[in-house]
Amino acid sequence: MKKIFTLIILILNLSLLAQNDTIVVDQIVARVGDEVILQSSVESEYIQWLSMGNSASPQAKCNILEGQIIQKILLNQAKIDSITVTDQELEMQLNSRLDIFIQQFGSEEDLENYLHKSILEIKQDLAKTLKEQMIAQKEMNTITDDIDITPSEVAEYFKNLDPDSLPLIEESYELKQIVIYPKMTKEEEEVSIYKLNDIRKKIVSGQRMFEAMAQLYSEDPESAKKGGSLGLMGKGELDPDFANAAFSLKEGEVSQVVKSKYGYHIIKLEKRVGDRVDIKHILIKPVIPQKAIERTKNYADSIYNLISIDSLTFEQAALKFSDDENTRNNGGYIFNQQTGNLSFTLDQFPPVMKSEVKALEVGVVSKPIVTYDLYGNQVVKLYLLVKKTPKHTANLKDDYDLIYQKALSNKKNQVFLDWLHEQNQSLYISIIPEYKKCKFQKLINAN
Repeated sequence: MKKIFTLIILILNLSLLAQNDTIVVDQIVARVGDEVILQSSVESEYIQWLSMGNSASPQAKCNILEGQIIQKILLNQAKIDSITVTDQELEMQLNSRLDIFIQQFGSEEDLENYLHKSILEIKQDLAKTLKEQMIAQKEMNTITDDIDITPSEVAEYFKNLDPDSLPLIEESYELKQIVIYPKMTKEEEEVSIYKLNDIRKKIVSGQRMFEAMAQLYSEDPESAKKGGSLGLMGKGELDPDFANAAFSLKEGEVSQVVKSKYGYHIIKLEKRVGDRVDIKHILIKPVIPQKAIERTKNYADSIYNLISIDSLTFEQAALKFSDDENTRNNGGYIFNQQTGNLSFTLDQFPPVMKSEVKALEVGVVSKPIVTYDLYGNQVVKLYLLVKKTPKHTANLKDDYDLIYQKALSNKKNQVFLDWLHEQNQSLYISIIPEYKKCKFQKLINAN
């Protein structure tokens, strides 16, 4: 299934066709049960494919038509299985996709101007196709979600792989950490708060525009370029303290200073759109004095000493002393959000961590390191490199999780293809002569 995000690109392409006065003569190119596929649907997706830098290809149109036929087959079965998408689910997906595109264009207004449509009209254009894709995906999940695979099946899958096709696995690391945030005195903390309060006074008194002050002073570079704009945001997309403050504002109101995991902010509410808010902010990161860094480093040194003399294990120390909620309760282990497991290649670490990780030795707790967290805040860390696996050709011993996922995916794909062939034989499918020469990859050629 293609990413739903491409829907917006398809609408963009259709709008461009309209602007260029291109005449598209529409017709039915395929029937799948009671469902039809139009020429314009195939053409619009083909335009999107070409816009990605691909060369013109008749087979590409065949592949697109095949994908749309498969979706219609899934929709047909979804009707039988009474699978639906709620208005709330659809609205959430629409808002999410639009937010991504608005961010790429710069603002809601820029998107509307480019497409010559209001946001409401764009959403209406997206809704039907998006709903169909969501229902088709739900149906596909019902077909494959219960499929599992045994260790012997994983071993058999690996045994049958062509040795020359085995992937080369990059060097990988498993890592634990203890994170200590510098504790500042009230006087040290108030330096940043005073600066933001001064900026706020100039804005609310009318001496300065919020947008101009954001461009001059905000330490969030991306939003600063846009006058502090974060665009339309839902409550769940924001830091909880930031969200509570933003959603309590009236339109046009500027908040008091708000503290979040990113630093200190003042927030301006532009407008409300349903359960989302269009907001701007100015971010000031706390300037942590060297004294506070030294105090924190000395504290981390004492933890390091306790681990070194075996008074505490690294896991116990993480639970007792670490300020990082994501790792403290699992022994300090850092989980790879991209893969869902503990293993990282060097490129999967945040840039600031790469040189730190390369300097570690397996099984040796690092001395306290003054560094930064994912939000750009200064922290002090202790690391423990649990495992380092050299670059190698994939094998069952070191890469079982990877091979398991590939074997499971292969099994699910085969189950789906078997189901698809059954549907293909029992469901009425026809296509126009122009596409009868297509060599479909997953479907038995239709009548």
